[in-house]
Amino acid sequence: MRLLLVIAVLALTGCSLFRKGDAEPLPVQPPGPTKPDVVATLGKDLDKTDHRVASALVAIERNADKPKVVVAESRLAQSYLPAPPEADVAFAMARATKADPVDYQKQMAFGRQLATSVTKAWEKLEAQQAEALRVSQLKDARIVELSKEVERVKKDASAQTWTLVGAGLAVVGALTTAFMGPRIGLPLLLCGAFCGSVPFIIDSPYFEYIAAGTLLVCSGLGLWWLADKVRDSVNKPNDEPPQA
Repeated sequence: MRLLLVIAVLALTGCSLFRKGDAEPLPVQPPGPTKPDVVATLGKDLDKTDHRVASALVAIERNADKPKVVVAESRLAQSYLPAPPEADVAFAMARATKADPVDYQKQMAFGRQLATSVTKAWEKLEAQQAEALRVSQLKDARIVELSKEVERVKKDASAQTWTLVGAGLAVVGALTTAFMGPRIGLPLLLCGAFCGSVPFIIDSPYFEYIAAGTLLVCSGLGLWWLADKVRDSVNKPNDEPPQA
């Protein structure tokens, strides 16, 4: 009998030994914002600034013979830019004073190279933002998955507990029926069967109806028992001897 009980317990709890393999590790999230509107809004503002400055410079070049227009457009272009350091202003003034075409060609090449590197850096930032958003979504999905797994483990543990309790009551009920009679053993067997069916009852879509029906039946039995007690007390014969 003990061997059978050990086998039954191992059969009931053996499934808890099997677990899902380790989940695939998440990729490293780049150091970028996860909301696309952050980069998009900043990019639009920078593009607007660049376009306004470039347009003002084109207006200056096309109106070089109009000093007032040149000054006005120059000030307008400067309003879109931060104030330059004094060292850069001195460097530009020296270049303008020298007015060497070779120096201008070198500075133009440097400017194109700098603009290209800035564009590449911006494209890299956009790619990092997209990857950060993807990894962030993977993390959110993993959190949801782990939460569901925790709930499943709790549910399985609860079901196994009810099953073990039901099996124990069934064994005790069987032994009690064999040695002490069905009057004591049968209620234990019924309790064991009920405990074993609790997980299925809870998971059933009709759980609310089952619970309500059980409460009604218990209430009806309680009222019937109370009415029977009252009726017995009323109909109880008077055993006192008559007075002489």
